[in-house]
Amino acid sequence: MNANDSRYTRFSLCREMLDTVEVVENFDPDRTKSAAGAIARRGRLLLTGEGSSRIFPAKNAVRKGLTWGADLWITTEGSRQAATYDLSDFAVFGASNSGRTAEVIAVLRQLEDAGNPHRYGLTANRDTVLERHAEETFVLTCGWENAVAATKSVAEQALVYQSVVSHVAGRDMAVDLAGASECIHTALTSAIDPRIIEALLQAPTIYFAGYNDGVAEELTLKTNEITRRKSDYLEGTYAVHGIEEVMDPRDVVVVVDPIEAEFEKFEQVLVDGVGLTVVAISTVDTPFLDVRVPDAGEMNPFVQLAAGWNLLVEVGLALDIDLDKAERARKVGNEVTG
Repeated sequence: MNANDSRYTRFSLCREMLDTVEVVENFDPDRTKSAAGAIARRGRLLLTGEGSSRIFPAKNAVRKGLTWGADLWITTEGSRQAATYDLSDFAVFGASNSGRTAEVIAVLRQLEDAGNPHRYGLTANRDTVLERHAEETFVLTCGWENAVAATKSVAEQALVYQSVVSHVAGRDMAVDLAGASECIHTALTSAIDPRIIEALLQAPTIYFAGYNDGVAEELTLKTNEITRRKSDYLEGTYAVHGIEEVMDPRDVVVVVDPIEAEFEKFEQVLVDGVGLTVVAISTVDTPFLDVRVPDAGEMNPFVQLAAGWNLLVEVGLALDIDLDKAERARKVGNEVTG
C-alpha cells in the first residue's frame, strides 16, 4: 500500500488501515488499570462480541493470558452461546463498535437482570444502548469507520484487551508497545511480491492458517469483505490433516507466523502434494513465498494483521473492487431494535 498514492488513499478502508499506526502509537495502557484490578479479583473473564469485534481482540487476549501465565481464566464466545452459560462468577466484556449489536446487548441485559455488576462495554460510540447495560464502558479513540470492513477499531479493541491482560500479568505494556507503530507502518506499506498477488488472483479459495490468536481467522473474514473471494481458516496445522484431499492446485494457503518445525510438512503436503502456492507472513525467511514483516515482539500479531490487510488491498484493487462498499455485508450485522 502506498500512503501517498490516491489509488489507495481515495478509499476510506486504506486510510483507516493507515490510521492504525497512530492508534497504536497513542494508546494509553493505563486506561484499563482500575478495571483490570477488579477483573483480576473476579478471577474469570469472558470476552464476547460478534465478527471482527471478537475474533482478533478476544483470541489475542486469550493467547497472551495463557502465554504469560496470567492468574486469570480468560475465555471467549459468541454472545448467543455465551448467554447459555452460567456467568454468575465471571466479569464480562461485550464489544460492539456501533454499541447496537443485538446479540451483545442481549447478553449484557441478561447479566444485568441476573444482578451481575461485572459488565464492561467496548464501543466506538458514546451514549449507546451498550453503554446503558454495562457498568463501565470504554470508548475507542480511533473514531468511526466509513468502510464496511472494520480495521483500526479491531486493532484498538485488541489493545484494550491486551492492556487488561498485561496489568493482570504484571507486565508494562508500554515496553511492549515501543516501536510497534513503526513496524505496523512498515507492514502496511511494504511492496508485495507480484507473484503472490498473481497467485491470489487465480485462487478459487484463499486459506489462512496459523495460531488460534485471531490473526489468521480475522484475515479470513477480511478476505470475503475486501476481495469477495471464498476463504477458510485452518487453525494450527489443520492444513495438513485431511483438508488437502479437497484442495485445488490453484488455491493459496497463507500461513501466518509459520512454525519452523512444520515447514517441511507444509511443503510436502501442500506444495508437492496438492501443487498449490503457500505464502508465509513471517519475521524470518521460509521455503515459501514470503511477506516479510519486522519483529515487534509481543506486538507481532498486530504487525501480521497489518501485513495481511496490505495483501488483501492489493488483491482487491487488482480485481477493481470498491474497497469501501460490500455487496451484501453490513456495517452493523444485526442491529438491536427498540
